[in-house]
Amino acid sequence: MLPPASSTKMVFKVFNFFYFLARPLLKWFLHRFTNLCELQRICYGCAPGALRTRKVQMSLELSRKPRIKQMVMILNELVSHEVDETFLKDEIHGRAIATVLQVKKINPKVHVDFPRSFGTCAEKIWGYKRLFWLVEQLRSTQYDCENDEHERKLLCLWKLLAGPEESLEGRVTNQWQSIGFQGDDPKTDFRGMGILGLDNLLYFAQEYNGTARHLLSHSHHPTHGYFFAIVGINLTSMAYHLLKSGAARIHFYNQSRLTVDMFHQFYCYLFFEFDRYWVECKPKSIMDFSWIQKNFEENVRKMLTNDSCSFKMNLSVENV
Repeated sequence: MLPPASSTKMVFKVFNFFYFLARPLLKWFLHRFTNLCELQRICYGCAPGALRTRKVQMSLELSRKPRIKQMVMILNELVSHEVDETFLKDEIHGRAIATVLQVKKINPKVHVDFPRSFGTCAEKIWGYKRLFWLVEQLRSTQYDCENDEHERKLLCLWKLLAGPEESLEGRVTNQWQSIGFQGDDPKTDFRGMGILGLDNLLYFAQEYNGTARHLLSHSHHPTHGYFFAIVGINLTSMAYHLLKSGAARIHFYNQSRLTVDMFHQFYCYLFFEFDRYWVECKPKSIMDFSWIQKNFEENVRKMLTNDSCSFKMNLSVENV
C-alpha cells in the first residue's frame, strides 16, 4: 500500500495527464460557449496578481499556435541579453500584445480592457525571467579585492554595521569576525554567491540600518548567537534558489515592479524572519543551524504556494 504522500502525488499525476489530454477539447468548448479565448477568460475572470499571471503564463507556454510559440521563444531570448531596460519593457509589452491580438483575432476596440490586463501579465512573466538573469550576473561575479568598487562596498558594510566609532586596523584583520565573517579576510566567504552576497548584506545595512544592527546584536548572544554575515550569505543562497526554481514567482508576481532592488527587499524579509525564527527556536549552539534553516525554508516555501503571498518590507528596529 502506498504511503499518503506517494498516493497524493500519483493522483495528482493522473489528474494532470487526463487534464492535458482533454485540454484542447475543453478550450474549444469554452470558446464556443463564451466566444472568448482562454487568455480573455483568464484576464476577465481572475483578479490581478499572481493567480492571473500564472494562468496567463501557462496558457502561453502550452499554446500550439506557431506565432505564440515563436513570441515566447523570442522574449525568452531577449531577457537573457544586455539590452536597454526601457527598450526591453516596451518590446515585451508591445510584441506580446500585438501577437496575441492578431493570433486570437481580438478586437481591442471591443475588448478595451484586455490589452492592458494581458500586457501587465506579460511584463511580470518576462520581468521575472529578466530579474533572474540580472541576479545571476551578480552571483557569477566573484569578489575581487583588486576591484575598487568591490572594496568600497565591503568597507561601507563595515562602517554601517560596526559604526563610525570603530575603525578597521587593516584590510585583513580578525575584526571582520565581529560582524559575522569566518576569518580575517571576508573575500573568501563570498565565493559561493559572488558579489550578490555582498550586495544583499549592504542593501540590508543601508536601507534598514537600525534593524540590521539589532539583528547583529542578536548574533552576538553567548548561547543563541550566529555568524551574522555568514548566515546572511546563506540566506542569499536560499533567496537565489527560490528565484531560480520559480518557487518565489508568486511573491514577485504580486509586486508592482520587478527590479534587483525588489530581490534585495525579498532577501531582507528572509533575514529578518530567519532571525526571529532562530531566536524562537532557542538553539543550543551554531551546530543547530542546518535543521533550523531547513525548517525555515520549508515554512517559506509553504507560504509561497498561496496566490496572495506578498512579503511586506516594513522593517524598523521597533519591530524587532
